[in-house]
Amino acid sequence: MTKHSAIYPSLKGKRVVITGGGTGIGAGLVEAFVAQGAHVAFVDINAAAGEALSASLPGTHFRACDLRDLDATAATMAELSGLLGGVDVLLNNAANDDRHTIDDVTPAYWDDRMATNLRHQFFVAQAVLPGMKAQGSGVILNFGSISWHLGLPDLVLYQTAKAAIEGMTRAMARDLGADNIRVNTIVPGNVDTPRQKQWYTPEGEAEIMAAQCLKARIQPADVAALCLFLASDDGAMCTGHDYFVDAGWR
Repeated sequence: MTKHSAIYPSLKGKRVVITGGGTGIGAGLVEAFVAQGAHVAFVDINAAAGEALSASLPGTHFRACDLRDLDATAATMAELSGLLGGVDVLLNNAANDDRHTIDDVTPAYWDDRMATNLRHQFFVAQAVLPGMKAQGSGVILNFGSISWHLGLPDLVLYQTAKAAIEGMTRAMARDLGADNIRVNTIVPGNVDTPRQKQWYTPEGEAEIMAAQCLKARIQPADVAALCLFLASDDGAMCTGHDYFVDAGWR
């Protein structure tokens, strides 16, 4: 958070679970919710990164988890929910945007990419919903991607999964609204993280900047700022929609 960042009193003490929280955007989310006084638990497949981040943020709970393994995922969500005493906010952030061509795709790779980028969002949400329903409130923020809106190359399965997430969000918001559970999609643009830097040359980054309305790199904190608003009571009437943080990338 910067010195000008908003503080949301309604987030203090909230019980927050973040997937893919060890690095990149996810780490920014963990840091932002901790700064609001929330109780934060997070998972990541990268055990070393997650343990290092948790050690730097006393009071957080980290568990290494491969979200493709649904049995392990269910057990981990149950453990974290127990540690927190329930879940108020879920951020379904975990994903992997490895590049691939259409010719590279096999049935096994298809299944792996859907498990990596789509399936776990549903089942992690399913795991925390009983508690949210029982308490009569909750927030689920699913993470999509600008990529399929732009039709970027060499990402056909990633973009298929991310497009599906927006449909899933709409359906969940309708089904869960009567329980006072809000569901939205966060759609980041090209965020300045070490992972994204591996995909772009300086020339490629310049092309992205030229295509953005705002001529600055998006930071994880910019994505987190939107999530904080939507998770807080200030976003109480926001559900079933897609919220972009893309600097106007067209």
